[in-house]
Amino acid sequence: MSIEIKAPQLPESVPDGTIASWHKKPGDAVKRDELLVDIETDKVVIEVVSPADGILEKIVKQSGDTIVSNELIALVKEGAGSEAPVVVAAAASRVEPVSAETPVLSPAAKKLAEEHGLKADQISGTGKAGRVTKEDVLGAIDAPRAAPSVREMPAGADLSSGRVEERVAMSRLRAKVAERLLQASQTTAMLTTFNEVNMAPVMALRARYKDQFEKAHDGVRLGFMSFFVRASVEALKRYPAVNASIDGSDIVYHGYQDIGVAVSSPRGLVVPVLRNADHMSLAQVEGKIREFGIKAQDGKLSIDEMTGGTFTISNGGVFGSLLSTPILNPPQTAILGMHKIQERPMAVNGKVEILPMMYLALSYDHRMIDGKEAVQFLVTIKDLLEDPARILLEI
Repeated sequence: MSIEIKAPQLPESVPDGTIASWHKKPGDAVKRDELLVDIETDKVVIEVVSPADGILEKIVKQSGDTIVSNELIALVKEGAGSEAPVVVAAAASRVEPVSAETPVLSPAAKKLAEEHGLKADQISGTGKAGRVTKEDVLGAIDAPRAAPSVREMPAGADLSSGRVEERVAMSRLRAKVAERLLQASQTTAMLTTFNEVNMAPVMALRARYKDQFEKAHDGVRLGFMSFFVRASVEALKRYPAVNASIDGSDIVYHGYQDIGVAVSSPRGLVVPVLRNADHMSLAQVEGKIREFGIKAQDGKLSIDEMTGGTFTISNGGVFGSLLSTPILNPPQTAILGMHKIQERPMAVNGKVEILPMMYLALSYDHRMIDGKEAVQFLVTIKDLLEDPARILLEI
């Protein structure tokens, strides 16, 4: 009996997807819930697994093909019956013997290695029985890459000059990011206002209560992002235009605060959303952001988790950025940019003190938000962070 493998139901915001890579070939044995294929969309990579034990009978959609919701992509023949062993034997006879020294990659490690063009024999495994883990792949990515061999070079490449080029297709996520950034720069009247905040009070509060906070909230660590999220929520309540969005010729004022938090992933920058952030405690914010970070690294973020949002926070400081101009995330009308905390001499009550300072940047759509309102919004965040006792710690 053959089972139809269909593409999953995609949300309205994602019209189609692309077959990224098949993890099995026709004739390969598959187990129930074993990964068959990755489908790449504009936002996430969706994993499709086998519904039953059996044989991958036929691949209908090849890598690079575009698919829509519920479209047939493959057929799996259930393993029950006398035919399954025959097919397995035939398939096994076509498989080249694998050296006992060939490393075995975990599914997450295999996907990450493929995305960065790494082969199994280029990675040293530290897992059980030499198994290559995701951390091993990340280490190989960070390590200096060896010069590609001759067989990996394009035909006619001049290896002696060292001027080698490689052409690869842009991923759907990177293409969508480029499209949205271009759209934001061309269709909005974007301006940026800057301010700086003294992080000493937040840092002192965090140092004083972090151990107690972690014990009270089941291991959740107190970071800086929760303070910025809570300060942003309070500022958004005071200045609802910053929390609004533009829909054609209409302005949509949102009576809730869904905060998008930009996090990095192996495929690029993604922005999962903290739903109803106004109802979240500091511990809930920190826990959810940590969960998003883990999912982003494993490619497990769902489309629903990255859809919507009324305001975005981007923290370039984790990469060492001292000052930058964040770009709007349409249809949102504002985005807050955090930066590196750096000690600088500051004038305090007529004296020079060395303080841990951070530049803040608020990019906003001038069609919706006046300069005065943008500046007051940023000053509100500054004031709240410099007096964090006004933000409830809940410990």
